[in-house]
Amino acid sequence: MKIRKFFVLIHYSLLIGLFLVMSSCKEGAIRVQTEKVFRDRIVQTVTGTGKIYPVTEVRISARVPGKIIRIAVEEGDSVKAGQQLVWLEQEQYEAELERAKSALLEAEANLTLARQEFQRTEQLYQQNLTSQAELEAARARYDQALSRVKQAKANVKEAQTSLERTVLSSPIDGVVIQKNKEEGEIALGSQFQEDVILVVAQLSEMEVRVEVNENDIVEVVPGDTAFVEIDAFPDTTFRGIVTDIAHSAITKGQGTIEEVTNYEVRVRLVDKLPTFRPGMSATADIATEVRENALNLPIQSVTVRERETLKMKEDLESPGSHKSDTAAATISSPKKKKGVEDDLVEVVFVVKNGRVKMQPVKLGISDDSYYEVLSGVEEGDEVVTGPYKILSQTLKDGDKVRVFNPRRKKRTTEEDE
Repeated sequence: MKIRKFFVLIHYSLLIGLFLVMSSCKEGAIRVQTEKVFRDRIVQTVTGTGKIYPVTEVRISARVPGKIIRIAVEEGDSVKAGQQLVWLEQEQYEAELERAKSALLEAEANLTLARQEFQRTEQLYQQNLTSQAELEAARARYDQALSRVKQAKANVKEAQTSLERTVLSSPIDGVVIQKNKEEGEIALGSQFQEDVILVVAQLSEMEVRVEVNENDIVEVVPGDTAFVEIDAFPDTTFRGIVTDIAHSAITKGQGTIEEVTNYEVRVRLVDKLPTFRPGMSATADIATEVRENALNLPIQSVTVRERETLKMKEDLESPGSHKSDTAAATISSPKKKKGVEDDLVEVVFVVKNGRVKMQPVKLGISDDSYYEVLSGVEEGDEVVTGPYKILSQTLKDGDKVRVFNPRRKKRTTEEDE
């Protein structure tokens, strides 16, 4: 009986020891999340927000002042080029035209008299019956009368133009998208300042005008493809083409810590819907670079380490190297030189056989989630993606790790398409 209890006790002791050994092994491993490097299409984009506008838009305003007596259209009406839309009071301009015509008749009559007087004086001068001074005076009166006729004709033309400008027509085929005045209101009619009565636009061609930050605008060129999301059409993406990039900046919060400098980019929509309306809010993702079959590396897997740390790691791994433990400790916690900016290198940690290997990488373009990696890792490599604090501060080359990956949906080419 006692022997039996003895063997049972030994059995439990061995189990407890084994458990403690396993626990100590697990306690020595750092728990991390990982993801594998894979090949896929990667698109680098620049994002801007703005609104939808017609490509062709005409603001119709009066060029002469007057009271609006009739507006023949309402918002949403279709119009043709040359169609009369607005009428102003004409009595004042008709009277001015009559006065100008009357002044022209008087000037033409005075010209006839001056011409006849000059001809008579010229004949008398040829017969030595008048002086050179009289001939020159008659010529001057004739020239003055001729000038008054030209001025009177210009006044008639100006009055006629002003009368014609009391009727406003559409210069294009389109749709009335804005009506700012009603019948009975006064049109200011300035030559140098718009007093818009109607806005006519061609809704068959629409564009998105978005603002792009100054740091991203250098990547955008005319002809780039854009993917536009319109708030009024959720879960739908429309294609567009960059047609124009502003050369002057739009600055907001100037002189403050919140100052932002943007540039307007115009994206013409290729995909159109009849329900597009000017002023709708939109977001455009402009594709600036595309790489087919690129190595995709998760953005969160990339961190930085000092170049000195990486160099020491390479020295330790080189054949025949006999660095001391002190040097190895320096790798894990390098001392920063005061007053000198750290020389940092982008690295990832590749998991192999339960340990991590710090690997410098060369990166290319990126999208919202992945970098294009040009060198440093290969397809299928498992890289550490988190936790962030461990990856950015704690983890070092050669550390033992334990992988724990919650289930997540892997990106595929079919989903992108």
